[in-house]
Amino acid sequence: MSETKTEKPVLTPLTPARRRSLRADAHHLNPVVSISQKGLSATVLAEIDRSLKVHELIKVRLYGIDRDDRAALFAEICATLSCHEVQHIGNLLVLWRQKPAPLKPAGELVLTTRRPKSTSIVKGTGKAKTAPTKRQAMAAEGRNAAGRPLKSVLNKKNAAR
Repeated sequence: MSETKTEKPVLTPLTPARRRSLRADAHHLNPVVSISQKGLSATVLAEIDRSLKVHELIKVRLYGIDRDDRAALFAEICATLSCHEVQHIGNLLVLWRQKPAPLKPAGELVLTTRRPKSTSIVKGTGKAKTAPTKRQAMAAEGRNAAGRPLKSVLNKKNAAR
């Protein structure tokens, strides 16, 4: 019998510049997972994995874990969940895992969220026409948004003299 194994993605090491950027981004974050007396259980790993899927960059707080055991715990989390070690200061761990790109079906339509500000029906045609913006209306009159004549209009008047 051959067993199928799920292969973990190969992690490319973080560059120092990327690590510095992630540390800066994590500065304002609050810890989303806490590990305390019972240590690293399956439910804690599942919660860390869920948080990484949603946020990419998370902080984990450790309570009551010896200094020597923290580094081993950090390495175990990263090896199990295929995430990067960003920072370890005292009782705080910062983890990062890039979100996978969402898969889109080939025939999926892309919807736009922009729409005209206002529409009106042109008489006799039955077609909708968008109303000009204030800036477009002022430009048609030869004036800027402040109501002063446009430079191009002034240049034409001066050239005609």
